[in-house]
Amino acid sequence: MFSCVSTRSWGIGDIGDVPAVAAWLSAAGQRALQLLPLNEMAPGQQSPYSAISAMAIDPIHLDLSAVPDFQALGGEASLDEQDRCRLADVRATDRIDYATVRSLKQRASRAAFARFIDVEWRRDTERARAFRAFMADQSWWLDDFALFRAIHAREDERAWMEWPEPLRQRDPAALADARAQLAERVMRTQYRQWQAAEQWHRARAAARGCHVALLGDLPFMVDGDSADGWAHQSYFMLDTSVGVPPDAFSQTGQDWGMPVYRWEALAADDFQWLRHRARRAAELYDGFRIDHLVGFYRTYGRRKSDKASFFTPSEEDQQRALGERVLGVFREPGADVVAEDLGTVPDFVRESLARLGIPGFKVARWEREWQAPGQPFRDPADYVPCSVAHSGTHDTETMAVWWMQAPREEREAIAVMPTVARVARGVDIVDAPYNPVVRDILLESLFAAGSDLLVLPVQDVFGWSDRINQPATVHEGNWSFKLPWPVDSLDAVPVARERQHTLRRWARESGRAL
Repeated sequence: MFSCVSTRSWGIGDIGDVPAVAAWLSAAGQRALQLLPLNEMAPGQQSPYSAISAMAIDPIHLDLSAVPDFQALGGEASLDEQDRCRLADVRATDRIDYATVRSLKQRASRAAFARFIDVEWRRDTERARAFRAFMADQSWWLDDFALFRAIHAREDERAWMEWPEPLRQRDPAALADARAQLAERVMRTQYRQWQAAEQWHRARAAARGCHVALLGDLPFMVDGDSADGWAHQSYFMLDTSVGVPPDAFSQTGQDWGMPVYRWEALAADDFQWLRHRARRAAELYDGFRIDHLVGFYRTYGRRKSDKASFFTPSEEDQQRALGERVLGVFREPGADVVAEDLGTVPDFVRESLARLGIPGFKVARWEREWQAPGQPFRDPADYVPCSVAHSGTHDTETMAVWWMQAPREEREAIAVMPTVARVARGVDIVDAPYNPVVRDILLESLFAAGSDLLVLPVQDVFGWSDRINQPATVHEGNWSFKLPWPVDSLDAVPVARERQHTLRRWARESGRAL
């Protein structure tokens, strides 16, 4: 969502921009919008997978033009001259400036909250009663999160592990005292979540009106310095770090700096926290992608003390039982789920997914007969129906970059696949540069995939080289991609209209149309 900016948004795609994207997709014959996580990010971070809450929507995505209290103050006209200049700057830049956008929205929403308290809360208006009802309904996660956020700010954003011991250990008297002292900050966080929830419900209703499902992303882990880590300390090995063993992305593996689950503790509590995560995801989305699926079967971790690595659970039968139990928990609320089963994944995990009827991923460039002579690519038409076909993910290079870097023998193996050969209609793509003809042959071939669902990154639809994220790296280029045009003006962009018409034709001819 962060990439889909509109003419009115503040330098980042926000909740109010979702309806415009859904309308464009609907006109293109598409039926789902896959989003990256919306969870509130850790201070100073811009990765949606570095979250300080498994439940909270990041207020950086608030649509200020839809916050009644901000509009009552005069909207953008109420900003001082310096902030109006900053707003113009973040709107004009071709990348997302997270720090400036966040500070602008924090100041604006703080002013809106002050107005709400004065005009609504103290008079116990209908809106005040609606806010009170929201706090009561969402108290199961919101109470801990709002208090955590308030203490975190008072402690100069220090990790909770560095707080005074009574607060670290969640001493009831210390918590009650903090809640009383920080009552305004606590309520301000609750107010922001209320506004985000109100806006999200409207956006989701608008998408449904376009017959477009909103698909979310359930991150494998939250940050150790998170409301969840603080409130449920027994669920996490805080002296370890989760990651992945060596794979195609990294010869040395990856270390994500987040704690490993204590699966025994979660199981002893009947996976209550994971049930809450699933419940929250089902409240927000029509379905969701389970990030790093293999980690819910067997989690790869390293001890911080000596860097020794391990899997938990350690035995295959325990891993299978754990993964299938967790997947059962995620499916309980009724939302559709798909599993990101990429990377180093044991055969028994994919066998388990197939038995449970949970779709896994088919990223075309990695779908090969790896044990056969020449390692031919699997024809997309042969993908099993219970799967999700992809041209790439947020962690891969775009299709354009992949094609330009692919050796000739790899291009030859692509070109001889029956579906590609049929779509190409005699066009020789092997020695061709990545141009619109090659792009559309590859995309149309994926529309013919046997998979029930096809998901395409927007960069691949247009043939761009820009990528979302470079795994195992931290730099400003990650997660900062913006569409080159406002999403509420796409109908005025000739290339966007052409892509829309072509997608609609492919969807109709392949039977994927709305």
